[in-house]
Amino acid sequence: MTQSMALEDTTWTEEAVATIADLAKRGGTVTADDLRWNHRPAPHPNKVGSAFKIARSRGLITQAGVSTSRHRSRHGGILREWVAA
Repeated sequence: MTQSMALEDTTWTEEAVATIADLAKRGGTVTADDLRWNHRPAPHPNKVGSAFKIARSRGLITQAGVSTSRHRSRHGGILREWVAA
C-alpha cells in the first residue's frame, strides 16, 4: 500500500544526505547506524541506502571499509563505512 502524496515525506532524503555529509566532515567513519542515531527515522527502510548512494554520487563521501551493525533492527548485519571525500 502506498501513501497519498499529501502524506509522503519529500524532504527526508535531502536532509539525510546533509546529515551524512556533516557527520563525515567531523572525521572518522559514518555508517547507516550513525544516520539512524543522528537523524529522524526514515519513512521507509530503503531510504537510508538511497541517501548514502546520493551522497556518494555527489562526491561527498567515499567507501572506507565494512563493519557490523549495532542497531537492534539490523541484527548484526554488514554495514559499509564511509569517510568524507
